[in-house]
Amino acid sequence: MTDLSPLLTDLYQLTMMQGYVLSGLHRQEATFDLYFRRLPFEGGYAVWAGLEPMLDWLEGLRFTEADLDDLASLGQFRPEFLAALRGWRFSGEVTAFPEGSVVFPHEPLLTVRGPLWEGQLVETALLNTLNFQTLVATKAARCVLAAQVGGGSVLEFGARRAQGPDGAISAARAAFVGGAVGTSNVEAGRRFGIPVSGTHAHAWVESFPTELDAFRAYADFYPDSTTLLLDTVDTLGSGLPNALTVAAELREKGHELRGVRLDSGDLAYLSRVIRARLDEAGFPEVNIVASNDLSESVIAGVIAEGGRVDVYGVGTQLATAGGPGGGALGGVYKLAELGGQPRMKLTGDPAKSSLPGVKAVWRGTESTEKGEAAGELAWDVLTLGERPHAGLRVSDPTNPLRSARLPAGLTWHPAREVVMRGGQRTRPAEALGTLQARARDELSRLAPETRRLLNPHVYRVSLAPEVAELRDRVAQQLRGH
Repeated sequence: MTDLSPLLTDLYQLTMMQGYVLSGLHRQEATFDLYFRRLPFEGGYAVWAGLEPMLDWLEGLRFTEADLDDLASLGQFRPEFLAALRGWRFSGEVTAFPEGSVVFPHEPLLTVRGPLWEGQLVETALLNTLNFQTLVATKAARCVLAAQVGGGSVLEFGARRAQGPDGAISAARAAFVGGAVGTSNVEAGRRFGIPVSGTHAHAWVESFPTELDAFRAYADFYPDSTTLLLDTVDTLGSGLPNALTVAAELREKGHELRGVRLDSGDLAYLSRVIRARLDEAGFPEVNIVASNDLSESVIAGVIAEGGRVDVYGVGTQLATAGGPGGGALGGVYKLAELGGQPRMKLTGDPAKSSLPGVKAVWRGTESTEKGEAAGELAWDVLTLGERPHAGLRVSDPTNPLRSARLPAGLTWHPAREVVMRGGQRTRPAEALGTLQARARDELSRLAPETRRLLNPHVYRVSLAPEVAELRDRVAQQLRGH
C-alpha cells in the first residue's frame, strides 16, 4: 500500500486542484468527512479496516518527476500548477476511528483537515482502500462469528477468486483484521506477518498411481503439517480410509496427522461421519477442514445441521465480499467546512444530505463489573464537541422527526482519535494482531441482537441538537439561494 502513486486518483481531483490553485482557494483550510450510509450484507455493524496502510501512504505521498511528466502529457495542466506539485506534500490532520473498531452508518469514520487541494487529492485512494478493506473485514467477522457458534475458526482462501493481485493481498489483510486466523496467500503472509496455511489440491492425488500413494508421499514430505484432501475419488469410500491408514503410519513414526479437508458434498453430514470415525480410530485431535464456496450463511447452516467442522476455508465469498448487500461499500467523502464556514451537500433525500461542520463522535457504553471501558456498546452520538449527557434529546440522522432522550447509566468516550498531524503519524503503526484483537473485543461488546446474521437490531447513531440545528440552518441558507 505504501508504494501507491498520487496518480491513483480520478482525473477530476487533479483538474479541481488546478482550479483551486488558479482561483487562489487551494490553501484555505478544509474539512472532509468519510462515511457510509448503509451497512453491508444487510447486517448490524461494519468492521473498520484499511486505516494503517493509508496513514503510511499519506506520510510518503509526493509527486515524482515521472508523475509530473505524465500529467504534462495530458495537455490539461499548466506549467505553474505542475511546478507547485513538485514540492507538494500532505500536511493535513486526520482524525479517525482506530482500525478494527466496529462502525455504523452516517458517522464520520475519518476526517481530513488541511489545505483544500490536499484534502481533495486524497479522496479517491482513501475511498478505494477503506471501502474495500472495511467490506472484507466485515465479511470475515460475520463468517468468524458464525463459525464460533460451533467452536470453529476461519481461514482466508480467496486469492484465486479475488479481483486481481492487489485485491487478493488487501483481502487477506482485511480478513485477518476481521478475525480470520490465517491465509493461504503467501505474499500476504510475507507482507503482513499473517500465518499462512494450506493443504494440497486434487491434482496432487491425481499425479500418483493411487490415492494412498499420494497421501503417503505428502505425509513423508510434511510429517508435522499434513492435512489430506478426501474427496478426489470417494470421500467416505476411499479418502477417509486412506487418511486413517496414513494417520496410523504417522503416529508409528512419532508424528500426528493435522487434519482432513472436505471440498464438496454435504458438509454437515460428511463432517459428522468423519468426526465419528476419526474418534473411533483414536484420532480425536485431527481437525476437519471444509471449503467449497462457503459463506457465513453456509457455515451457520452446517452448524445448525449438526456439522462437526473445525476450520472453514472461506475463499470466493470472502475475498470478493459476495452475498446479499455485498460487492461494494458505498463510502463517500464530503466537504464539511471551508475557511471556517460549514458546507454541506443538500438533496431532497435527508439520508443523502451530508452533515456540515467539524463534528465529534462519542460512544456510549454500559458499565460492567470489569469497568466502564469494557461495557456493552450502546449508542453513538455526533456533536460539535460537547460530551453527551443523560436526558439530551437526540435525533436520527435520516429522519429529524425520530428523536429520543439519552438514558442515564451510559459512560461517554471519544470514539475517534487524531492519528495524523502535520502530515505525520501521532503514534507508531499498530500491529495487525492489535487490530484483530480490537475488532474481537468490540464485536463481543455488541448486543447479540446487533451481531446476528439475519434481521439484526439497529445500533443507534444520533445527532446532538447543535448538529441537527447546524444542518437545518445551512440547508435553509442553501435553499434561499
